[in-house]
Amino acid sequence: MSPHSVTQAIEQADRLINARQFDPLMDFYTDDATLVLRPGLSVCGKAQIRRAFDAIDLYFHGCLQVRQAAMEVLEAGDTALVLARTLVAGETEEGPQVQARKATYVFRREADGQWRCAVDNSYGSDLLDGAPTGSRTRGMTA
Repeated sequence: MSPHSVTQAIEQADRLINARQFDPLMDFYTDDATLVLRPGLSVCGKAQIRRAFDAIDLYFHGCLQVRQAAMEVLEAGDTALVLARTLVAGETEEGPQVQARKATYVFRREADGQWRCAVDNSYGSDLLDGAPTGSRTRGMTA
């Protein structure tokens, strides 16, 4: 059985992130996508997501590495929910960091037939533990 086209898109996005190719990465997202940066802080839209990747790259000293250890795709029409075990590694001010996260991603199949990420939440349901209910920041703060 061949891999789902959503998992192929995620694997390609991981390759682009790992190679620090953030401009082509923006095609992975819907125009109105949301990226969760950390519990309580998310950004919306490709322009903010692009700036966020520069900040993420700086935080990880240019050595962020992301990969999916496992993925499950649940598809309904033009919407897909992805449950993933995401591995995040990099170098920060505190030294080497390695995290395993239970991510959730939401994809939409757009008019051109391509699956694009509408919600990129590498923290998954851990968001419930890290931010007060209803808190959502739409812009990045320094």
